Amino acid sequence: MHTPGSLRVVAGRSTKRRVAAVAASLLTAGLVVTTAGSAAAAPQPTVAQVRHKIEVLETKASKLGQQYIEAQQELASAEARLKLVNEQVARYLVQFDKLRAEVGRIAVTSYEDGNLSSPIGLLTSGNPQQILDQASILSELSSADAAEMHQFLAAAKQLANAQEAARRTEKAILQLRNGLRKRKNELDSLLAKQKALLQQLSPQDRQGLGPGGGSGGQKYHGPTSTQAEKAVAFAYDQLGCPYVWGGTGPCADGFDCSGLTMEAWAYAGVSIPRTSYEQWDDLPHVSTSDLQPGDILVFNGASHVGIYVGDNELIDAPQTGMDVEKVPLTGWYAETLDGAVLP
Repeated sequence: MHTPGSLRVVAGRSTKRRVAAVAASLLTAGLVVTTAGSAAAAPQPTVAQVRHKIEVLETKASKLGQQYIEAQQELASAEARLKLVNEQVARYLVQFDKLRAEVGRIAVTSYEDGNLSSPIGLLTSGNPQQILDQASILSELSSADAAEMHQFLAAAKQLANAQEAARRTEKAILQLRNGLRKRKNELDSLLAKQKALLQQLSPQDRQGLGPGGGSGGQKYHGPTSTQAEKAVAFAYDQLGCPYVWGGTGPCADGFDCSGLTMEAWAYAGVSIPRTSYEQWDDLPHVSTSDLQPGDILVFNGASHVGIYVGDNELIDAPQTGMDVEKVPLTGWYAETLDGAVLP
C-alpha cells in the first residue's frame, strides 16, 4: 500500500513538470511567432524613400567619380615627373661615373706618392651621398687637382639629389595608387547599392530619377562655322555611345559626362579641364537665362555636366548602364542645375 502511494506522488510531480515544460514551450513558441510576426510587419520603405536613397547615392557616386579622375590625373602627372627624374638620374650617373674614374686615378697616384693617407676606396664609391658625407678626404689631394675634385663633388650632389627626388616621387606614386584603389572600391560599392535600390522600383518610378531618360540616334544638320557649333556637332556624333566611367572616347571606349564635354570642345580646337569640378571652377560662367548651343551645363554640386544644344535640350553621358543621349532640361536636370559655363 505504501509503495503505490509513493509512485502516485512521483507520477504527479512528473506530470506537473511535463505540463510546465509544455507551457514553457508554448510560451516560447508564442514569443517566436510574435517576434517573427513583428519582423514581418516591419514597415517597408516607400517609393519616395527609395528614390531619395538612390539620389543620395548617385550624388556621392558622381562626386567620387570626379575625384577619382582628379586622382588619376595626379598619378599621371607624378609618373611623368618620375620619368623625367629618372632621365636626369641616368644623365647624372654617366657624368658621375666618368668623373669618379678620373678621381680614382688621381687618388691612387696621390696615395702612391704618400700625399694621401686616408682610404682611397671611399673616393671611388658608387654611392654619391657617401662621397658627399666624406668629402673632407678630398682636401688631402693636391691643390692642382682641386678643379677635378670640385666637379666630382658637384656631380655627386646632382646625382644624390636626383636619386632622392626619384625616391620621393615613387613613394608619392605608391600612395596615389593605393588611394585610387580605395576610391575605386568605394565607388563600386556605391554603384552596387544604387543598382540594388533601382531594382526595387518599377520603370515608371524610375522616371526622372537622376540623369538620363532621353533619346539617341539623331543626326546634327546645323552649321559648324563657330567653335561652339563644332562642339555641338561632335556631341551629336556621340549619341548612342556607351557611358564609361572615366571615359574620354572614342565611341567604342565610351565617355563619362566631363569626358564628353572636354572632347567636344577639344574637337572645336579649345582645351578645357578634365573634370566637372575644374570646368565649373575654371571656365567663365554665363547666364542660364540666355543659354546658347555649346554652353556647358553644370549640375548637382558640380558633380555632373552636359552640353547644351538648344531648344531647352542637352546632350549628356548620364551614368553607368546608359548611353550618350539627348535629354530635355527638365526633371532632375532642372532641379539640380547649378549654372552654365562657356569655354
